[in-house]
Amino acid sequence: MKAIWISPLLMLVAGAVSAAGDLTRQEPTPLTMVLGSPGGEHRFTPDALILETGKLYQLRLENPSPNAYYFGSQGLADAVYSRKVSVLGGDGKVLAEVYGPVRRLELKPGSVAEWWFLPVRTGKFEDVMSTRTHSEAGMRATIEVR
Repeated sequence: MKAIWISPLLMLVAGAVSAAGDLTRQEPTPLTMVLGSPGGEHRFTPDALILETGKLYQLRLENPSPNAYYFGSQGLADAVYSRKVSVLGGDGKVLAEVYGPVRRLELKPGSVAEWWFLPVRTGKFEDVMSTRTHSEAGMRATIEVR
């Protein structure tokens, strides 16, 4: 019988991963961010979020305004594992689900989407924005992952 050598570092990493539990079975922490306002103001509400690594989030993005808005942050997109994005109908039922990496979402007037993700890297991302024009008008947000 041939002996198999396992790196002590690999054993340490494997132990740390299994000690964290099954991350796929977490209940999500719900958060809501509103894009714009019914009166047409260009803003994110709230304009700052603080998240934790290893915790599953369900970020509900709502657009109650008469304008279409984007939600994007290259920094955040690179720091999370995206589980899915759910597109919701007016009755709150899921119309579609998108799986895979998420870079930016466009929300039409009156629409709602939920982005389920797990932060895997810390950082402060001050690049949350819609479009350059909206950003120049003050529509900016910050998301910090601790």
